Amino acid sequence: MLNIQNLVDDAKCFETVRALRWPEGVRCVHCASAEINKQGRDPTQPERQKYRCKDCGRWFDDLSETILAGHHQPLRTWVLCLYFMGLNLSNRQIGQELGLHKDDAQRMTQQLREGIESKQSLPVLDGEVEADEVYVVAGHKGNPEAVKKKRAKAVGAD
Repeated sequence: MLNIQNLVDDAKCFETVRALRWPEGVRCVHCASAEINKQGRDPTQPERQKYRCKDCGRWFDDLSETILAGHHQPLRTWVLCLYFMGLNLSNRQIGQELGLHKDDAQRMTQQLREGIESKQSLPVLDGEVEADEVYVVAGHKGNPEAVKKKRAKAVGAD
């Protein structure tokens, strides 16, 4: 059986994260300084670069201060999870594809959705808004005769 995680390159995932996160070069996640030093790699994920800020002296890495920080799943698992969410797979299907328990897949998808939602800006409405009339009759769905009888009683009472 083919394991899809073997087709995803960790190095490419981290390169993409760095390019999207810092398009103009790596900056400190704590003070936004561009004066940083590379400080080796994470021992559990060799493609994950560690940094130290020259200005504030604090440490950070490629995933610090993101929704992906502090989790034991590799970045490629998160990327694939997001891809499968885009394909509208269920949490159970995502878990099966990634070799995870369905509860772990549920937590991951929930965290990704919350992260996406928190980054979306509220829509700004501008210009004219037009709305058509809507006539709603509660309680008579599929029973137009009851609506006619009720309307006739209301007209007779006037």
